[in-house]
Amino acid sequence: MDRNTVIATVLIGIIMVVWLYWMAPQNVPPPDDPALGEVDTTGVPDTSVDAAPDLRRPSEPRQAVVDSSLAGALEGESRLITVETDLYEAVYSTQGATLKSFKLKRYDRSDHAAPVQVVDTTGQGSIALVFTSPASHSIDTRQLFFEADAAERVDATANEQTLVFEARLGAGVLRQTYTFKPKTYEVGLRIETENPQAFSTDQGYDILWDGGVPFAEDDRKSEGTRAGAFARSGGEVEEINLNSDAYEEKSFRGRVDWVAVKNQYFTAAIIPTTESEGAELIGERTAEPEDPAFWEDYEISLQMPPTTEADEFRLYIGPMEYYRLSRYDLGLYGMVDYGYDLFEWMTRPLAKFVFIPIFNFLGKWLPNYGIVIVVLAILMKIVLYPLTKASYRSMAKMRDLQPQMEAIKEKHSENPQKQQEAMMKMYKETGVNPLGGCLPMLLQYPVIIALWQFLPQSIEIRQKGFLWAADLSAPDKILQLPFEIPLYGDFVAGFTLLMGLSMVVQMRIQMASTPSTPQTKIFTYVMPVMIFAIFNRFASGLSLYYLCYNVFTAIQQKFINKSIEREKEAASNGQGTKRDARKAAKKGAKKGSSGGKRSAGKQRIRK
Repeated sequence: MDRNTVIATVLIGIIMVVWLYWMAPQNVPPPDDPALGEVDTTGVPDTSVDAAPDLRRPSEPRQAVVDSSLAGALEGESRLITVETDLYEAVYSTQGATLKSFKLKRYDRSDHAAPVQVVDTTGQGSIALVFTSPASHSIDTRQLFFEADAAERVDATANEQTLVFEARLGAGVLRQTYTFKPKTYEVGLRIETENPQAFSTDQGYDILWDGGVPFAEDDRKSEGTRAGAFARSGGEVEEINLNSDAYEEKSFRGRVDWVAVKNQYFTAAIIPTTESEGAELIGERTAEPEDPAFWEDYEISLQMPPTTEADEFRLYIGPMEYYRLSRYDLGLYGMVDYGYDLFEWMTRPLAKFVFIPIFNFLGKWLPNYGIVIVVLAILMKIVLYPLTKASYRSMAKMRDLQPQMEAIKEKHSENPQKQQEAMMKMYKETGVNPLGGCLPMLLQYPVIIALWQFLPQSIEIRQKGFLWAADLSAPDKILQLPFEIPLYGDFVAGFTLLMGLSMVVQMRIQMASTPSTPQTKIFTYVMPVMIFAIFNRFASGLSLYYLCYNVFTAIQQKFINKSIEREKEAASNGQGTKRDARKAAKKGAKKGSSGGKRSAGKQRIRK
């Protein structure tokens, strides 16, 4: 490895360290308002459908409203109705016609103690309508009691089913109809009114999702950085998150295609089939991620115009699966973060058009996603092989030019400008690119950066194990340390350790075929240690990919180096054979000439 390659690689490493530090979530001091940090839950009734530990703080109960226009709906029976499909189990309440629970059957929480819960069960319900009554009261439908057309259970595992809630509001009627189908995470919602002017003004209404999507992973800090509220306005996906501020909100005017909330892997989205008038996103956080009281609360709402016809909505409540979301053709997958714009132009296309299709295709044929990652590393090496071969040939040429380079340095030791000019002239005459050896190394970094963003958010490998790693989307801890090392963590990750060792082996192989200098010897050990420290807290799937990539690179390097040496030997032997043939020809010609002269002389003597 020549000095230029070492310098280029060190600069790349420094850029990666700075970028990763820049991208890391910042610790935010707790807010000064004690109301945000301390929650008095005294006297708050337990409205939980089931146990939901560590979701967020309990909601404040809403104040009862006395309004004559709501007569007939302010009192009633609160009853729970369970809806079951092949993918989820949902619980609705007649108080508010709202969703109280939504469990995903195919996904478990990180502790495997219960299915993933998409609804904050400590609140009063996730779905609500908000409108203004003729008496200027703001009405939340979770304050109202509805009649339902079903008993305690609705079975939609095989066939489409509906659940109708109806509330008589004075001389008017509000009706909400939910539709459930098997093999989909979409829930249909139809809102109808009769004589709406009897209980609401002509200002329209808001439909909202309250409570965000509860955390379901081990690393609350990491999951919190990927949680947020989103809206698609003007064809662009807008978001708020609580990574820096404890409170944030955004409002949008005009048509909004959808609003959504998500955590690391799951989302709840409201998609109107008619045109909306605006949207609002609100987020609130308290305490630090390490604090047991840490929670993030999001509320999203769509502002709908008044209408005498029915409004229909599609509610997607489920995993962040690319192909499921892409069917809507509304940019829902834009909620997934692939870094700042500086890198997103590169990382997002790689994820959408390379990683996801490969994972989807190979996942159907291979028994384990760890093997899929290994195959991905092999495919990348095959694709980059022509460049890798050209790189090693360039490095071999650079090695052959070392004597000339040393001579130029010695000749122009006191004039760096002439030294540089002489070097460039030599490169031009010999056709050698001094940075040619860095190209494959540079090309692998976009892939690694894209994988760094993709793997921790890939629902495909969530909780999928390989060898000793229980979850390829999380670090594979093989040793827990009794202390924490800055920038490294308080544990040792297995694949990251092997990856660092593979880098040492690979660079030693490379040093064996290139001139060795004190800088390269130091670089052989400093770079792996630096990468080892950075990657320790990343997804184990990323370290597995880099490990395999290094191993296959070392194998390729050995093979190419031997091929280059054989070509040199063959060229050397070929030149020697040609020289010997020329000498033999000359000797034969001389002998033939002298023999002819002797024969002629003898003939003259005889005569």
